[in-house]
Amino acid sequence: MGVHQRIDRIAHRSLVKMVPTGAYFPSTLEILHFEGLNGPDGIKRKSPGRDEPWHYIDPNDPNDHQLSDMINDHIFNLTNALLEDNHQRAAFEAAWMAHAITDGLTPAHHYPLEEKLEELRGGEGLETRITPKDKLVLPGKNRRHQLRNNWEFWGAKGVMTTHLAFELGVATTMAGQRFTGVGPDADDIGRLKRDGFEQLFSESVQKVAKLELYDEFSKVGWTARLARDTKDILIPEIAKMVALAWYECVLGARERKIQGE
Repeated sequence: MGVHQRIDRIAHRSLVKMVPTGAYFPSTLEILHFEGLNGPDGIKRKSPGRDEPWHYIDPNDPNDHQLSDMINDHIFNLTNALLEDNHQRAAFEAAWMAHAITDGLTPAHHYPLEEKLEELRGGEGLETRITPKDKLVLPGKNRRHQLRNNWEFWGAKGVMTTHLAFELGVATTMAGQRFTGVGPDADDIGRLKRDGFEQLFSESVQKVAKLELYDEFSKVGWTARLARDTKDILIPEIAKMVALAWYECVLGARERKIQGE
């Protein structure tokens, strides 16, 4: 629905103001090449269950580091690509890292989907969903049980129906908005240099979770409060965090270049 591409553009506008003169960072066009069919969502369609990125995080579980570890890997790889002046790899890492951050800060991705899927699939893990049919049609002990499982997932107010409806609401709210003046300020950059991106991302996840946007949507649907907080808080927060992650890589590459690596 273009949400990831839009956030990438917003984040990139703020980043270019911070990148030192002469330093390379991929253009918006280069980054967006690795979204859509060339992005993480494209992998889900091309080879479901095989090396499929899982961009969910539980704000209530301090031991849930899977997504943070994935983002750290992208930060490491993007920093190396910038240092080596590898434009294609830099664009790929920037895009996939931005996608992971955006998903991780989207309230719908705070729902424990992995656990719910395993429950509905009779204990089978995500790795067993190796075909499009496996992803779309849930199994069951018998025909009646299968129908019940699929209704719980795809029916009215079902798990995935609610997820997709919420993301559609976000996309609709973004439409027509300019989001000018969005991005990190001096305090954000100071904290990034002092504490590192992982700490800031963890705090950002908690900030978004406390808004309880997805809980409200699940109960009463899209409301004026949800639209307002999405426009004024959620999207600016996500774009800021994407820009900060990219900037950490710019700073890391510059520091290593100064040190002669």
